[in-house]
Amino acid sequence: MRAVIVGNGLAGTMAAKSLRELDPSVEIEVFAGERYPYYPRPNLIEFIAGNLPYEKLFAFPEHWEERQNIVIRTGEPVVRIDVGAGKVETRDGRTSAFDRLLLANGSSAFIPPIEGAEKKGVFVLRTLEDALAILEYLKGHPRVAVLGGGLLGLEIARALKARGASVTVNEFFDRLLPRQLDVRGAGILKAQIEKLGIEVRLGVATEEITGAGEAAGLKFKGGGEAGADMVVAAAGVKPNLSVAKESGIAVDRGVVVNDLLETSRPGIFAAGDVAQHRDRVYGIIPASFDQARVAAFNMLSPEKTYGGTVPSNQLKVAGVHVLSVGQVNPEGEGFEVLAREAAEMGIYKKIVIRNGTLTGAVWMGTKKGAAEITRLAASGKNIEKWKASLLEDDFDFSSL
Repeated sequence: MRAVIVGNGLAGTMAAKSLRELDPSVEIEVFAGERYPYYPRPNLIEFIAGNLPYEKLFAFPEHWEERQNIVIRTGEPVVRIDVGAGKVETRDGRTSAFDRLLLANGSSAFIPPIEGAEKKGVFVLRTLEDALAILEYLKGHPRVAVLGGGLLGLEIARALKARGASVTVNEFFDRLLPRQLDVRGAGILKAQIEKLGIEVRLGVATEEITGAGEAAGLKFKGGGEAGADMVVAAAGVKPNLSVAKESGIAVDRGVVVNDLLETSRPGIFAAGDVAQHRDRVYGIIPASFDQARVAAFNMLSPEKTYGGTVPSNQLKVAGVHVLSVGQVNPEGEGFEVLAREAAEMGIYKKIVIRNGTLTGAVWMGTKKGAAEITRLAASGKNIEKWKASLLEDDFDFSSL
């Protein structure tokens, strides 16, 4: 059997590894748009911060794919899929036949429709090339405006601050991490970030990046301006759908897949940021891991189902560990919310319970118990008898 994988990010690389572990004889060929071997995207943040040298960016030792008998073609993006003939074609005209195909070509950074976004000095951070360009431009442009107070925006701000930049985070919503935190948790996190010397502006909508030819600042809707030497947009991502769409594969907000992670075309699968499962595009690392394994299994023998991934995000900002799992801002009836905080230490714990099970949690300021809380949210275990003491610092999770 011959398997072709489009994309060498997390989902594509993990699927290739899983395929090899499951079947030593399957032929595996991976096509990658980037010219670099696989690196975990979070490594880009530590690279920008100066905490990770270039040679340590990459996940595997040099030539690991040769030892695994996996062919990886970097810098050769697939531009066309001939579904009927079972072939892919790359930008340079190379064609490759497949028995099974996995679309794992991920997503691209979304640039908001802001006047002046095309100017020199405006960046996104999605690839290693982006990171290298940001570091080069930073040398003579130390005032940085980050657009977006989500996970990526805050991590970019922290990394650039570590490089000595003057950094401002500009967030449209009234709080940081609006998808991952509640109002109280976001307020505690904001205070910790500001202790680093990072300025945070909330409730601001950027309508223009000013400057004659290159970025010189921001202009906000409703009035107000702020100076900046460079701008980094961290406004989310959008799945790379053009190749699938042009090939007649069903797409919506992502490439539509069933519980086997198979697309509308038999023998063609999708996983990771590009996939839409049960109307959901996850765009998170845990889902990419889960989907890569299931897709690899089903490319060989379609019997394993994917039931979804409990949303879980972990980061460290301003020295504060932040875990967000499941429903942290529940809507409707039947939810019970318990919380505990020590704001001066940056500690905030919150659990959301429904029908005796943990449906969401915020665990901020401490790593103790974070892994156990994540597992509880995924397990569906009834925690009714422990809920009163679950937030205590000395709670023994082994008793669950």
